[in-house]
Amino acid sequence: MTSRQWLTVLTLLVLVAAAVLGWVATRDSGAPLAALRMSAATTPAALVDEGPLLSARALARLALSPQERQLADQITRFADNEVDLAFHDALRDATHFVAMEKDKIFFEHVSEAESQVASDQARAAELKRQLGAAVGVRQGNLQDQLDLIQAQVELDQDALADAHDELIRAGADPGSLIQRQFDEHQAAERAADKAQQQATAGAIETGGPSSSLVAQFSAWQALGDKAARLRPARAEAALMAVKLAAQRNALRARLAAARAGVAAVMPVRAPAAVAAAGPAAAPAAAGKSAVSSLRRLSDDQKTLADLGKRAEDERAIEAGYGTWLALIRANQRAVVHGMTQSALGILLIVLAVFLFNFAVDRYLGGLASAHTRMHTLRGVIHATAQAVGVLLVLLVILGVPRQLGTILGLAGAGLTVALKDFVLAFFGWFTLMGKHGMRVGDWVEINGVAGEVVEINLMRTVLLETGSGAGSGHPTGRKVAFVNSYAIEGHFFNFTTSGQWLWDELQVSVPPDVDPYPLLERIQATLSKETESNARAAEQEWQNATAGYKVRAASAVPAVTLRPTGTGVEIHVRYIARAPERSSIRARLNEALVELLHRRGAGEAPAATGR
Repeated sequence: MTSRQWLTVLTLLVLVAAAVLGWVATRDSGAPLAALRMSAATTPAALVDEGPLLSARALARLALSPQERQLADQITRFADNEVDLAFHDALRDATHFVAMEKDKIFFEHVSEAESQVASDQARAAELKRQLGAAVGVRQGNLQDQLDLIQAQVELDQDALADAHDELIRAGADPGSLIQRQFDEHQAAERAADKAQQQATAGAIETGGPSSSLVAQFSAWQALGDKAARLRPARAEAALMAVKLAAQRNALRARLAAARAGVAAVMPVRAPAAVAAAGPAAAPAAAGKSAVSSLRRLSDDQKTLADLGKRAEDERAIEAGYGTWLALIRANQRAVVHGMTQSALGILLIVLAVFLFNFAVDRYLGGLASAHTRMHTLRGVIHATAQAVGVLLVLLVILGVPRQLGTILGLAGAGLTVALKDFVLAFFGWFTLMGKHGMRVGDWVEINGVAGEVVEINLMRTVLLETGSGAGSGHPTGRKVAFVNSYAIEGHFFNFTTSGQWLWDELQVSVPPDVDPYPLLERIQATLSKETESNARAAEQEWQNATAGYKVRAASAVPAVTLRPTGTGVEIHVRYIARAPERSSIRARLNEALVELLHRRGAGEAPAATGR
């Protein structure tokens, strides 16, 4: 192993060790979470602050796991209870509201509108009573008056409603304004409960964290964003708890001073004051003042208790957000643990591929240097190992596809298009193995290349090339491989008989001063003698091959023809021969023709040529 290879291995081992340490360090410690407690913040004012409840509902939508949904539900309940208490306190305080001098005109408008509505309603009731006892024309008149007064009542009621709205807009009647807000709050609460029920019914329980590195990283980011939104809500709840506690302390001090003041004006405890006010008026005035003060003290005492409950709710909301943040931190730890495990898996895959390739190089290195096939085999093994490693790394990073059937179908369709030639080659092999295909040893011609079949495998056909034209019977020493797709998309020529017969031709030139017919007869006799056995065998094989097609077999009798030329006459000799024996038969025929011409004793021997 070279120094570079050692350095690569050591680097991978160091990274693997770091990944193992991170995986061990981020394991779940098993520490139980704190008790579920929560918090939100509201600031009572002229109108009730519903911010804590709105924040709780908005953050509840971030809850995904059952634990988070439980925490979100408890936070929402505490916030809802705190806001309800704030509404009750605000409505109770509004009963003791004293209008300012500038606002009394609005109350007068409301009082006048109420008096007008009451007067019109009394008039309508009287007309209804009279209408029941009237008859004839009087009954019609009373009905018209009743319709008119009822229209007036509707108009007066609209005027009363407008006067109330004007009173509320001026801030002279905070009780009505708070009541309106409370009604809207109740309606929103019912809608939120209905939406929560639908969301719970349609919720899908998610399994554990995804094993893919991409999904784990996304989950880690989502948890960080969720924690960033929970921290301000927790701080707001803590601040509101402090404010409510300060308001409670201030109200407790005011209550102590108010009790002392009420004790000073009680009739039984202040006889001197009663005597100074007169014998009749003093007890009545003192009693009325005392009752009003006691009622206010009672309401303040209830507000004091509600402030304590609201402060507890805010602290509970704060604790709940803290528990939620602790749960998020635990989930982040689990996600980081999973990411470390994925990184460890990737490093182990890379290390395994590297060590496997190193082992292959070590085992096949000496052989590959002396053998080309071994060198090719080593390259194929390296490429295969690297492809498998890349595939495994992608599975770790992206995860196993969930819709595996659909993905495999699409991948199969894509591979079919991309590997069309290989698919056709595969099915072409079945065609070649059929009845009208070819076998090893057949003499064939594929795409203009003639040769003898030496190998037919699942993807390729290998020929031993035998040349073309005049040299088609001579092997060239080259192997030619064809993908089997030619059997489907193209065509090939194959001899229909085991004898591999083909027609060959020789040409003999005769000068113009020589009579060609005696020579023609001798050539024909010699040719029949040399090719008689081959002609009979070829005709028999052709007849057997074409028997199933009901066609007449061709004749294999040799033919000798004369053709005139500008320099004399040419004798063309055409005969049948086996493809492997073509060269030897031609040589024997040429030798016989030359000997024949010499025996004839011609003055100029004709030239014999073959093609």
